[in-house]
Amino acid sequence: MSLKFFKPLFDSFSWPLEELNIEQKGVFFSYFLGILALLWFLWFFISNSNKGLPPGPKALPLIGNLHSLDPELHTYFASLSQNYGPIYRLWLGKKIGIIITSPALAREVLKDQDTIFANRDVPAAGREATYGGEDITWTPYGPKWRMLRKVCVRDMLSGSTLDSVYALRKRELRQTINYLYNQAGSPVNVGEQMFLTVLNVITSMLWGGTVKGEERANLGAEFRHVVNEMTELLGTPNVSDFYPGLDWFDLQGVTKKMKVLAKKFDKIFESMIDQRQKLDRKGVVQESKDFLQVLLKLKDEADAKMPLTMTELKALLMDMVVGGTDTTANTVEFAMAEIMNKPDVLRKLQQELDTVVGKDNIVEESHIQQLLYLYAVMKEALRLHPALPLLVPHCPSETVTVGGYSVPEGCRVFINVWAIQRDPSIWKNPTEFHPERFLDNKWDYSGNDFNYFPFGSGRRICAGIAMAERMFMYSLSSLIHSFDWKLPEGETLDLTEKFGIVLKKKMPLVAIPTPRLFNPTLYE
Repeated sequence: MSLKFFKPLFDSFSWPLEELNIEQKGVFFSYFLGILALLWFLWFFISNSNKGLPPGPKALPLIGNLHSLDPELHTYFASLSQNYGPIYRLWLGKKIGIIITSPALAREVLKDQDTIFANRDVPAAGREATYGGEDITWTPYGPKWRMLRKVCVRDMLSGSTLDSVYALRKRELRQTINYLYNQAGSPVNVGEQMFLTVLNVITSMLWGGTVKGEERANLGAEFRHVVNEMTELLGTPNVSDFYPGLDWFDLQGVTKKMKVLAKKFDKIFESMIDQRQKLDRKGVVQESKDFLQVLLKLKDEADAKMPLTMTELKALLMDMVVGGTDTTANTVEFAMAEIMNKPDVLRKLQQELDTVVGKDNIVEESHIQQLLYLYAVMKEALRLHPALPLLVPHCPSETVTVGGYSVPEGCRVFINVWAIQRDPSIWKNPTEFHPERFLDNKWDYSGNDFNYFPFGSGRRICAGIAMAERMFMYSLSSLIHSFDWKLPEGETLDLTEKFGIVLKKKMPLVAIPTPRLFNPTLYE
């Protein structure tokens, strides 16, 4: 019996039993065993509910299959599909999990029955982090979600809006390149630097015209700390999610801890909103727009039937900060590691950059459309290491049939995009990093091809694709164009993944940059 999955769950409890005497412990365990026996009988009667469900491993009373889960869920789910097929079920405590590992069945869920599967089963930590699930990730499918999606895609993350804040992106990325230049010859943690860069870019785009100087630097450090703690809590196995009846008790304190972190964000958001409104009242004209300006304007001009509330506005800011940082930074780190592992890929990238940009110039976003090999590298990095390997789980609003099996209303549906994008029946040499496979433009990430959909598909496809693409391409091209990269003496490259809310490198990429441009002033 594997208990690896339970370790973080048990670690998050504080156990008061140690303070009880032997007699008290005996009474406690008598009650405990009585409750177990009662629940066992309940489970016996409920177990008939497996009828019509997809196949799956034998479940234990009460805990279902929780005892056998491996923390590396993406690879564990892929291995189970070898035994139980492209659709199977797991009992996650009282909840049913349906795991899908084939393009045809992914199409059934995300295209053919997209409306039914367009909802989410909101975890307790996610609800607390986003003002009760008022953001675009967790809001149920319907008019409010459509309004939020429209605000994101049309008003915040459209091509024209992203163009208007290019100066902010450029400023932040050039600061990182300057930092790396000053560290030349010394090892740097690539993922950490990319996290800080993306975080600074996103917060600059959110309120770049509002915060200046030292306050901005302090804000960046505070955000990094809070984002790391939040993503850890979102990845903690939580009893409240497996047994919804226990949600109110918050036995592990996950909701309580998340509430503290969410309050820190709320305080920052309130401060930024207050500063922005003061500037607007004074009629101060900013040199470039930021998203906060756009959102406050939308809030004031909103349709009375479907207004954008201040709570929803702050929930969207939360999505941008938490959802946009780790995902992009980790993908760039994986790409850098794969490139360094393949010297011929690094050489081809640098040749392309030297041809398009030149060694007497710096990369601008206007160069990116011409960097076809770099696009292939990005697509291959997203194939091997999709940011959300199981996407965000879907939740059917009614009981439906998928692949000939019953998928019950309210269950959690995991689509293992990581496994599909490494399927040897679809991809030649699937575990090899080979960007050339994307040079024919056959594959894109629009969500229409269910062999390759790293950003998801259907109504709930990632709203930030345009932003992620720009950040990835601009960051990676600047790192590869500006520096040669090598590992510290005696180090070997480790490409092992660590499962979480977002996929991470298990061992951080630490590498040594060496400047390669002709003119030192290009690093200023």
